[in-house]
Parts: sequence; structure tokens; C-alpha cells
Amino acid sequence: MIEPISILVEDAIQIAWDFLERSGEIGDPYTAGRFLTKIIDEMAGNGEHRKIMLANRAIEVYRRHRRAVAA
Repeated sequence: MIEPISILVEDAIQIAWDFLERSGEIGDPYTAGRFLTKIIDEMAGNGEHRKIMLANRAIEVYRRHRRAVAA
């Protein structure tokens, strides 16, 4: 059974959020949530439907963004 895109995106966001929260990398929760949602939504819209890949890529992009902002 194929998950609806909305469930796939929601699950991937939750996976990324949980990981980043456990590692202490969530800055402002509102900003982090919007950032993860935007990245995962874009990737899913471009055809990526592997939940873990979506979450992992979002984590990677979020970390790069946070390092760039901190520099």
C-alpha cells in the first residue's frame, strides 16, 4: 500500500524533528518546523518518496543552514 504524500511528508518531518531534538540541534522550534516542512515538501514534490531519505536529507540541509547562519 502506498502512503498518501501528506502522510509521507508528515512522517518524514517527525523523524527529522525527533532526531534533531534528541541531538539538541533545534534552535527556534517555529523556524525549524517551517524549514523542515519546506525542504521535505519540496523533495516529495520533486518525486522523492522514501521517508528515511526525505528525513535524512532534511537533517543534512538543516545542519548546513544552521552552520551558515552561525558563521
